[in-house]
Amino acid sequence: MARRIAVAATAPFGADVLERLAAEHEVVQLFTRPDKPAGRGRKVAAPPAKEVAERLGIPVEQPAKLDDSVGIAANAVVVCAYGLLVPPSLLDRALWLNVHPSLLPRWRGAAPVERAIMAGDTETGVTIHRTVEALDAGPIAAQQSFAIAPKDDAGAVYARAAEVAADLLRDVLAEDEPEFVEQSEDGMTYAEKIGPADRVLDPDAPAQELVDRVRALSPHIGARLGDLLVWRARVGEDGGFEPLEVQPAGGKRMPYDAYLRGRR
Repeated sequence: MARRIAVAATAPFGADVLERLAAEHEVVQLFTRPDKPAGRGRKVAAPPAKEVAERLGIPVEQPAKLDDSVGIAANAVVVCAYGLLVPPSLLDRALWLNVHPSLLPRWRGAAPVERAIMAGDTETGVTIHRTVEALDAGPIAAQQSFAIAPKDDAGAVYARAAEVAADLLRDVLAEDEPEFVEQSEDGMTYAEKIGPADRVLDPDAPAQELVDRVRALSPHIGARLGDLLVWRARVGEDGGFEPLEVQPAGGKRMPYDAYLRGRR
């Protein structure tokens, strides 16, 4: 059943979920972060979710923060990779449903997909839960797991998570009053935001650990090996770390063997 909803989203994962929701529901409002400089030229650019909304004709609002002055045009708001805290006063004015790409309570926090891959997890999933003040701690309305294949990078996992999220939300939004089950604190882990140190590949680390780090940071961030960005890698026949696709500083992505030939 189609429902009139608002969406709060910013990042590419949120943009993907927004587009899927708009295909089935009347999305009457998008909350997203303000435009900001991006890329090498530092030109001001719109968030990915805003680009989707404008293409679909969805009204966009970009408050620097959410407060009592914000008007909500629907009685349900789907939050997905938004990036701003929702104050209690707004949580009381609508049903806020958060889309989180992990099997909560595992990997609460900013980088659940990246941390899951770095940890060598072979399974993750999507959780739909009520948005509360505490980070990713709200009661759960729906949850579904899926496998992380050995060659999946973060981009592949996020794409699968968006598909699963849309399926779960279809059922949850069909209910006038969704049922929620309180989250357990058992097994809770925290997915900290990716920082500069997380991107560095330590040549002395186990090869599989390095490959998992590359997978976790591709195709959106990139792992660093000296002055190279490494986008794809594998464990070689000798058990060592083997880059497959790299990007020199100021250059384009290329096969690693082509990079090596260019240095000769």
